Amino acid sequence: MKTIKHSTSIIFLAVLFLSACGPSPEAQVTMTATAKTATAAAWTETPSPTATFTSTFTLTPTLTPTPTETFTPTITPTPTITFTPTFDFPKVTVNQALAACLFGPAKAYLWKFGLKQGDTGVIWGRAANSNWYYVKMDSLPDGCWLSPYVVDVSGDPNTVLVQDVRLWISTTGFYNPPKSVRASRKGDEVKITWEQVEMTEDDDRGYFLDVWVCQDGNFVWMPTSFPDQYTTSATFTDDAGCSQPSGGQLYAVEKHGYISPVNIPWPPSK
Repeated sequence: MKTIKHSTSIIFLAVLFLSACGPSPEAQVTMTATAKTATAAAWTETPSPTATFTSTFTLTPTLTPTPTETFTPTITPTPTITFTPTFDFPKVTVNQALAACLFGPAKAYLWKFGLKQGDTGVIWGRAANSNWYYVKMDSLPDGCWLSPYVVDVSGDPNTVLVQDVRLWISTTGFYNPPKSVRASRKGDEVKITWEQVEMTEDDDRGYFLDVWVCQDGNFVWMPTSFPDQYTTSATFTDDAGCSQPSGGQLYAVEKHGYISPVNIPWPPSK
């Protein structure tokens, strides 16, 4: 028990001694504040360096081209449709009880269609060497030639074009062209002869001569026909004084059409 009391006394004396030898309360306060400040400074967070981003790719803006000139579209005017008037062909009306519409523009040509009074049609063309009309009749499937004396005309026939003559050539092969065609001259007379082309009575339509001659200085077209196979010669007046040479062709004719022609060896004028 005495030992414990003795130890306590020693500790008390030591504390007292230390307290007498230590700094004053004011100094301790200052020391404590300084110590706290130093400690705080020691624990102040060192800032981490801020990463600086260096751009590795710089976007170059695409320049939008600015037009230096603004184009104003030209307005194309809408075409105005102009209607072309339809040509009005001259019209014909048959004024005879019966009329023949032929393969060519003369009575010497072969019959093609028959017409009656009152039949109507239009003029499609006109002949180069006569006053006949090439017509398309309303009642017929094809064109043919009409004399101007068998129709009444409404309109001007001169407004239509000249029409070529197209003969209907037979393709049956039943008959051959005339043979031994000759022509001889005696003054201004030219006589043409040929051999007979024998045909059946039903087929027989004779012969057709498409001839040009000179008469009184004029070059004249002389289409001539014979009704049957038995006439085998023809005579024409042909004098001098024309710039074109006279001549022509000879056809045998049967009901199916014209047989291929033979050129006439026309003798020159003296």
